[in-house]
Amino acid sequence: MRSTAATRKGHLQNTKAVQLPDHYRRLHPQGRLCKNKMDKNDSDRSPPDPPNATSNHDPIEALEPSTASHIYPNLQDPKGRPWWKGVVAYQVWPMSFKDTNADGIGDIRGIIAKLDYLKDFGVDVIWVSPTYKSPLDDWGYDIADYEDMDPRFGTLEDMETLIKEVHARGMKILLDLVITHTSDQHAWFKESRKSRDNPKANWYMWADKRPSNMINGELVEEPSNWRAAFGGSAWEWAEEREQYYIHLFLPSQPDLNWEDAEMREAIYQSAVKFWLDRGVDGFRLDTANRFCKDTTYPDVEVTVPGRWQPGSKYYMNGPKMHEWLQEIRAKIDRDAPGRDIMIVGELPLTPHEEILRYVKPEEKQLSMVFDFDMVKLGNNDNPDEYAKHEVANYMDKNPSYTLPLFKKAVQKVQALITDTNAWATVFMECHDQPRSIARYATPEHRYWREAGKLLALLQTTLSGTEFIYQGQEMGMMNMPENWGHTEFKDPDAITYLKDYVDLHPQERDAWQTALKGIFKVGRDNSRTPVQWNGEANAGFADAVPPWMKVNDNYHWLNLEKQKADPESIWNFWKKMIANRKKYRELFMFGTFALYDFDNEQTFTYTKMAVDGQTALVILNFSNEHLPLNTPQRHLLGHTYTLLASTQPEPKEKLKPWEGRVYVVRDGLQPVENSAPVNVGQVQDISPSAASHAIVGARPASSDLQGYCCDYHRRQFIAATTPTASPTS
Repeated sequence: MRSTAATRKGHLQNTKAVQLPDHYRRLHPQGRLCKNKMDKNDSDRSPPDPPNATSNHDPIEALEPSTASHIYPNLQDPKGRPWWKGVVAYQVWPMSFKDTNADGIGDIRGIIAKLDYLKDFGVDVIWVSPTYKSPLDDWGYDIADYEDMDPRFGTLEDMETLIKEVHARGMKILLDLVITHTSDQHAWFKESRKSRDNPKANWYMWADKRPSNMINGELVEEPSNWRAAFGGSAWEWAEEREQYYIHLFLPSQPDLNWEDAEMREAIYQSAVKFWLDRGVDGFRLDTANRFCKDTTYPDVEVTVPGRWQPGSKYYMNGPKMHEWLQEIRAKIDRDAPGRDIMIVGELPLTPHEEILRYVKPEEKQLSMVFDFDMVKLGNNDNPDEYAKHEVANYMDKNPSYTLPLFKKAVQKVQALITDTNAWATVFMECHDQPRSIARYATPEHRYWREAGKLLALLQTTLSGTEFIYQGQEMGMMNMPENWGHTEFKDPDAITYLKDYVDLHPQERDAWQTALKGIFKVGRDNSRTPVQWNGEANAGFADAVPPWMKVNDNYHWLNLEKQKADPESIWNFWKKMIANRKKYRELFMFGTFALYDFDNEQTFTYTKMAVDGQTALVILNFSNEHLPLNTPQRHLLGHTYTLLASTQPEPKEKLKPWEGRVYVVRDGLQPVENSAPVNVGQVQDISPSAASHAIVGARPASSDLQGYCCDYHRRQFIAATTPTASPTS
């Protein structure tokens, strides 16, 4: 039986150092979204210095500063839509954002110090991850007091100042709402565990030990065989009550009992209304589909090695989830009338129809959700954080992990807007996911800049509320794979590394296999300190070592250098955000139509505004120079503008990891036999296909997706390569 104290101690002190073999060197992920031709020597290549800009040409339409930084007063939408639909949001994970008091830990004053930077970049909303009082076992997602700040981050007065300073700049602020569980150091839990008859006895989920049950010759007393998201049993024994409590994450994160109405009112008053009264504009709802559990606690069928099994079907999207979220929304609308409080829910592995129940306006629950189909690609549909590290091996062995599946995940989210009156988010990174360039594009450093721009172009042209994670705007990378395991800070990774080796005693390379998974998808990848400049500690902290090691590449990959480089990922992001706002009806609200689902190298889609304005987006997800394929040429027409670099390139070819956006201002007309595809109803549309039209399911004639455009009156507005040249 694992003790909470031991878990906390092990988490804070990390695991015992192990001498790695002499031949150990950086591991190189092989799983990727497309089939690329790789240089056989790439696996031995160290990261190069950043590429030098070679062009003075700016491919993005010039914008006046007033346009680039423009937001509507108080973010009010000119067409009366909710303010949170037409914004760009930025997630701050405070531990690693900016330290201002020289203790090596990011703090609230560090966020305040960077508000002008965020405003200038084009951010409208900041989402601040937890800074509440906490033991930091799970780095803030184990809350001991919802109404106070942890002194390592600052004071309650600091947070109130942050809220005021955000509003003074015409921006909005979201706080993390972590109400599936609390810390075991919360006063409520301390009282609940004292006895079975105290006033808070039922505020958490308690169960008696099961009747004596011998399994494989071992006595098992836990109420069920459910596995916690971070590994091990989801149950922990409390001697005071002689009962087990459930924890879907760490033993120090006991789950609240949402069946108890008194608890529901208390958590609302403490975690929600307390902050509404202080002016916050919304919340990001952590683990938004795990409140409701099957309280009969049935055992789960055995599907993975070991005693403890993933039991998500018994605690995700339970039947009372919608009722309880409606209750929260009703209270918010009562206590904050006219403020249109935003609630974005974290909703992993939830079917499309079920998502709609959460986000349709008439359901009065969530404003939008983070759908996790994209970030879970290759994870064998397993919702556990613990198991996600197996993604590295799964992706290497599973040939179905391809660009079409990536497109399918994008299309699922876009369909929330296209086919319904619901809303969606657009994101690729957060504090729980690895960095996006290696995850969704390529791990090859020679294409780092191109791939970073490509993903920025994709993300800024999709409909929904845009979310950018700190450091993403400059293309920050995963932690180096030559770091030792002693650099890990995430309790999830630390537990997984130990447990994987224990559960695979016959596997000769179990240690390396586990490390590979952590380096590929572990949460620490996105938690290294933000690289503000090339000075000591990357400008994150002065004089003292940061709480977590800074990525070794900060000397050349940092914000200061990227601001000075007109061809940098950061400058591309900033300009694309400006274009997203200028063409808001097209990029934020336009209808998405996919045209090349089966193609494993290119991603082609259109966006159409209600007034008929249309954009065509073409993305090359490969290391190869590719000619425009049949649907791309057909959509552009017979005469079109081709983008090229300053270096000599064959005409009508896309460079590796190149992306383009074309905009048609007018001249729309239906194009016969050219309709977007619906996933699952697609035939071959590869470049070699003989057909000059896209074969797929044609939407109804009243559906704007059924139209393509005359590109003889077009305007090219953005591309990931530096120059544009006409061709015929």
